[in-house]
Amino acid sequence: IELLVDPDTPFLELSPLAAWGSDYAVGASLITGIGVVEGVECLITANDPTVRGGASNPWTLKKALRANEIAFANRLPCISLVESGGADLPSQKEIFIPGGALFRDITRLSAAGIPTVAVVFGNSTAGGAYVPGMSDHAVMIRERSKVFLGGPPLVKMATGEESDDESLGGAEMHARTSGLADHFAVDEQDAIRQARRIVARFNWRKAHADPGPAEPPKYDEDELLGIVPGDLKVPFDPREVIARLVDGSDFDAFKP
Repeated sequence: IELLVDPDTPFLELSPLAAWGSDYAVGASLITGIGVVEGVECLITANDPTVRGGASNPWTLKKALRANEIAFANRLPCISLVESGGADLPSQKEIFIPGGALFRDITRLSAAGIPTVAVVFGNSTAGGAYVPGMSDHAVMIRERSKVFLGGPPLVKMATGEESDDESLGGAEMHARTSGLADHFAVDEQDAIRQARRIVARFNWRKAHADPGPAEPPKYDEDELLGIVPGDLKVPFDPREVIARLVDGSDFDAFKP
């Protein structure tokens, strides 16, 4: 993500505490957020393959759907950095039916004229294969990207046919034969460069104007730690919180 976004621009991470308090890893094996790419604010999602191979659990699905909702409401182009084994099979009964909404969202975004870009970094199998397959632009990397519904062991089990990763779902095959790959990259850095060029060619205009200059709150924001108690049973005055959040601590109460 740091290589993808413009230098010295912030990345606003979304839902970083997804799955907190559950049996799944915090963050739900997915990073989502808003970053600036070639001067365009984009919704960026990235699978974390270090957590169960980037496989999706119920919280991954909720986090991804929330990100898509934000992208749709604000007309943000979407960039997916893909490396996923699809659904986390122990939780498949909680994913397979509601998981279709994730692929529905890709079609809704595209139909609304909001571009979708997928950059495949490694193995993307099962549900992970649908994201590059349904995106407007798919970037695949030579000898690294693999996209298939089932890998060679599954093919052999089902049909008896011997195959290998490259011939079944490698970048060259998808670039030269199937047509799934729209852009062929020689390495990961080249894939990031191509993704940035794709966004630059969008000639994208923001749905909303940038906000004007903001006056900082008149009260120190660090005082929030002392105002909001750690114990949920202890009451506090929400006006003291608002005064440390809003511009100039200026607030008009509604139905006071």
